[in-house]
Amino acid sequence: MSKDVADQTHCLVVEDQALIAMSIEIYLEEAGMAVQAVSSSAEARAWREAHTADIAIVDFLLQDGPATELAAELNRRAIPFVIYSGYPPRHGLSSELQGVPWLEKPTSRDELLKVVLNTLMAVSGQAPSSSTLQS
Repeated sequence: MSKDVADQTHCLVVEDQALIAMSIEIYLEEAGMAVQAVSSSAEARAWREAHTADIAIVDFLLQDGPATELAAELNRRAIPFVIYSGYPPRHGLSSELQGVPWLEKPTSRDELLKVVLNTLMAVSGQAPSSSTLQS
């Protein structure tokens, strides 16, 4: 089933492990989202210069360091995001990460999608329409 790209939920995936990024990308595309995967905070910033995202999934420790500055930028742009990390959240997280959903790898595909949808709902007050996402 073909969808108008403008009607799709756009997700930016920032993950430096290629297999994990591809897995997330495939699963979210199967769920009906438009997905762009990048492997660093710098690539994410460059992509954001010309594109927009409805939500982001961000690995906390990337090849170019912790994603704290990227988190601050996403907050400034009012783009909700989920941290997907191999590390548990620490006490005393920076303000950019306060209240952000934090999933530890590995997480099931269903749990990841559930958290993404809940995060979108919390921001917009409603879930993406059924025409936007496939089950």
